[in-house]
Amino acid sequence: MKEMPVTIKRSIELLGLFLIGAIIVIGKIIIMPLLMSFFISIILLPVYRFFRKHKFPDVLAVILPILLVIIVIALIIWLFYNQTSFLLHDYSKIEKNITTHLNALSLWISRVFDFSPTEQLKFIRDQSNKFFSYAASILSGAAGSATGILLFFGLLPIYTYLLIMNRNIFMKFILMCFEPKEHTNIKDVMQQIEKMGKKYLLGLLIQLCYITILLWAILAIFGIKHALLIGIIFAFLNLIPYLGALIGNILGVLITLASSESVVDILFVLGAITVVQFLDNNILMPRIVGSQVKLNPLISIIGIFIAGTLTGISGMFLALPVIAVLKIIFDRTEQFKKWGVLLGDEKPAKPMHFPGYPLTKKISS
Repeated sequence: MKEMPVTIKRSIELLGLFLIGAIIVIGKIIIMPLLMSFFISIILLPVYRFFRKHKFPDVLAVILPILLVIIVIALIIWLFYNQTSFLLHDYSKIEKNITTHLNALSLWISRVFDFSPTEQLKFIRDQSNKFFSYAASILSGAAGSATGILLFFGLLPIYTYLLIMNRNIFMKFILMCFEPKEHTNIKDVMQQIEKMGKKYLLGLLIQLCYITILLWAILAIFGIKHALLIGIIFAFLNLIPYLGALIGNILGVLITLASSESVVDILFVLGAITVVQFLDNNILMPRIVGSQVKLNPLISIIGIFIAGTLTGISGMFLALPVIAVLKIIFDRTEQFKKWGVLLGDEKPAKPMHFPGYPLTKKISS
C-alpha cells in the first residue's frame, strides 16, 4: 500500500487537534473537574495507602483524605474572607485614599499632557458608560457561571472518590488497549506520571504556604496594611505560571494604594514581591520540585494561553501539569517522541547530529 503523503498526514493531525479543542470547549464543564480530580487523586494516593496499611476499610480510606482536603480548602476560604472583611471595614479611609491618589494623578496629567480635569472627567464618564454596558452583558450570564462553578466544585470530591476506588479498573482497561509487549512501558509511564504529579503538586502546595508567610512577614515588618491579604492573593495567583505573578503585582499595588496615602509603600510592596519571587524561582522551588518538570518556557506560555482561552482559569492552573504528563507519554512513544522534544527544555548542542537523523551532507556554519 502506498504511503500517505506528509501534507495529508499533517492535515489530519491539525484536524485532530482542532477536534480535541472543540471537544474540550463543549465538554469543559465535565472534563475540567475530571482533570483536576485526577491530579488531586494522585496527591491523595499516599494518604489512602497509609490508611489501608493501618487496616482502615477501603471506603473510609478514600473518604478521609477527601474530607481533609475539603477542610483545608474551607479554612483557606475563611481566611481569605476574614482578611477581605478587614479591608472593607476601612471603607471610608479607602475612599479618602483613592480620592487623594486620583486628585494627584489628575494634576500630574494636567501638567504633563495639558489635559484639563473637565476633559478627564468627560473621558472617564464615557469610558464608564462603555464599561458598565459591557459588564451588564457579562452579568447577564452570571447565573450560568455560578451554576458552572458550583457544579465544578461539587463534582471534584465525587470524581476523586471514584478515581481512587476504581483505579485498578482503569489501569486494566488501559493495558487491554495495547499489546502485551507494551505493558512494561505503559506501567513505567503511569509510575512516572504519578511520581511527577505527586512531587509537582505537593511542591505547589508548599510554595503556596511559604510565599504567603514570607510576603506577609516582610510586608508586616515595613508596616504595610493588609499584608496577609496581599500575601494570600499573590501566592494563589502565582500558581498560574508567568501570568499570575504579573496580576498579583497589580492587585498588591491597588490594595496598597487603597489602604495607604504614601506612594513609598508601593515601592515596599513591589520590592518585597521581587525578593520573594527571586527566592522562589532560584532557591526554594528548584529544590522542592527538582527536575520533575522540565518544560519549554515558550510552549508553556502558549499552552497556558490556549488552556485559558478554551477552559478559563481552571485550565490555566492545570496547563503545566497536563503538558508535563503529555511530555512523559511522548518521550516513551516512538511515534510522538519529536513532540516530547518540542515540549522539553533540553537544548541539543548539535541539533542536526543525533541517532536516527538522516544527515546526508555537511551543513556549513
